[in-house]
Amino acid sequence: MSQTKTAAQTFFNFINNEWKQSSDHDVIASYNPANKEEVVGLVQKSSDADLDEAVNAAHNAKKGWRKLGQVARGQLLYKVANIIEENLEDIAETMTREMGKTLPEAKGETARGVAILRYYAGEGMRSDGDTIPSTDPDALMFTRRTPLGVVGVITPWNFPVAIPIWKIAPALVYGNTVVFKPATEAAVTAAKVVECFAKAGFPQGVLNFITGSGSVIGQGLIDHPLLNGITFTGSEGVGKNVAKSATERGIKFQLEMGGKNPVIVAKDADLQLAVDAVLSGGLKSTGQKCTATSRVIVEADIYDQFKELLLNKIDEITIGDGLKDGIWMGPCASESQFNTVCSYIEKGKQEGASLIYGGEVLTDEEYQNGFFVRPAVFENVNSDMSIAQEEIFGPVLALMKVDSLEKAIDVANDSKYGLSASIFTRNISSFLSFIDDMEAGLVRVNAESAGVELQAPFGGMKASSTGTREQGEAAKEFYTSIKTVFVKGS
Repeated sequence: MSQTKTAAQTFFNFINNEWKQSSDHDVIASYNPANKEEVVGLVQKSSDADLDEAVNAAHNAKKGWRKLGQVARGQLLYKVANIIEENLEDIAETMTREMGKTLPEAKGETARGVAILRYYAGEGMRSDGDTIPSTDPDALMFTRRTPLGVVGVITPWNFPVAIPIWKIAPALVYGNTVVFKPATEAAVTAAKVVECFAKAGFPQGVLNFITGSGSVIGQGLIDHPLLNGITFTGSEGVGKNVAKSATERGIKFQLEMGGKNPVIVAKDADLQLAVDAVLSGGLKSTGQKCTATSRVIVEADIYDQFKELLLNKIDEITIGDGLKDGIWMGPCASESQFNTVCSYIEKGKQEGASLIYGGEVLTDEEYQNGFFVRPAVFENVNSDMSIAQEEIFGPVLALMKVDSLEKAIDVANDSKYGLSASIFTRNISSFLSFIDDMEAGLVRVNAESAGVELQAPFGGMKASSTGTREQGEAAKEFYTSIKTVFVKGS
C-alpha cells in the first residue's frame, strides 16, 4: 500500500497477491458523509484490462486452491479472523468515517466479521458429502462437494465488512477463488479488510480485489467468460441484470436485493418492547439495512397508545457524527442516498400521507457539512402509496392502522418484497398464524425485523432474493455442486 502526499491514503487493487495501481492510474475519492469535505481515502478507478487480469489470476489459481484441501483452507480463515480482530478498532473507525454508521455499530459489525470467519474456518473440518446405499452390495456410492471455480463477489456499502466476509469466507473454504468488487462508497473499508487477508498468506490469485464503477467493473465481472458464479447484494434493478447475464451464460448466481419489511403490533403486544424494536430495527444505521423496519402495522385497539409511546421515544434519538460519544444515529451514507430519502419524504406528503414527526434536513452548524435528516414518521398510509411499496433505505417509518390480525398479515404481504418481518404478540395462535402465513424468508416473534444470526440461513422470498440462502451451512448449496461417486472393485 502507498501513502500519498496528501492526508488521504491511496488504496490499490490486490491482484495475484500484489497491490497494483489501475492501468490508467485513475482514482476515485471516498468522502465522509458526516463531513463531505473530508476525503477518507482514494481507491482505483479500474479498467477492463485490470478486471481481466484479476479474473485470470483467480482462474489460474483455482486448481491449486481446490487441491490444497478443505482443512488447510479453513486454517487460513482462522488466521484472517485473528488479524481482523487485531485491527478491529482501525477497521471500525474507517467504516464510520466512510459510510456513517456509529462507531459502536461499526465495531459490532467488524466483530461479527471475525465470528463469521471463525464459523467458516470450522467448515474446514466438517463433512463435504454423504455416503449413500447402493443397490449393488459390492459397490460404494457417495457424494462429494466440488467448488464452482471462480466466484465474483459484488457487495453494497451498508455493511462493508460483514457482507463481503459472509460471501468470501464460504466461497474460499469450499474451494473457490474470488474476485471481489465492493461498492465504491465503502471501498476504503473493504481494502482494509483485504489487507488482513493479504497478511494471512493465501496462495497467489486466490483472493483478488478490484475497485471501480459498477458499469465497467461490476458489469464486466458479471459478463467475464472465465467466471463460474456470481453472488450479488444490492438494488433490485441491478440484481435483475445480474440474473439475466448469468442465465444467458449458464453460470450460477445468487441475489440478495430489496426489502419492505413489516412489523405487526397486535393488540395484546408488549407495547414498550414493540416501540424499542421498531426504533432499533427501523432507524439504527440510519435505516440503511435491507432488513430494516419500514412499515409498522398496528391493530386499531392500541394504535393511539403505540403512536404516543413511539413519538415520545423517537424524540430521544441523538443524531450526528458517528465517531462522537452518545450519538445514536449517523448521516445518510452518501449524497445520493440523502437525496433519495428526502425525495421519498416529499413523495409521502404529496401522496396524502400525514407526516407526524421529523423528516426535515438538519443544517445547523454541527450538521452543515453532512447528509443528516431527522427520522420521519408518517401515518394515514395506504398500501398503494410509494412509501408503503418502494424501498427507501433510510430513516422513514410508515404507520398503518388495521382492524384485525388477519388484515395485518394481508397488509404485510402486500409487497413485491419478502425479506424479513416480525410480530409483537403474547398470543400463541397469533404468532403461529403469522409464521405460517407471512411471505418472508426471515420471520421473527417479539424481536425487531433487522438482523439474523450468522449460523442461520439468510435470504428472502419474492423479489427480495433468488432463493438460495446465505450464511450458515446453507451457503454450501450455492458455492458448491454435488458430485456423485460410484466405486466398484474390478
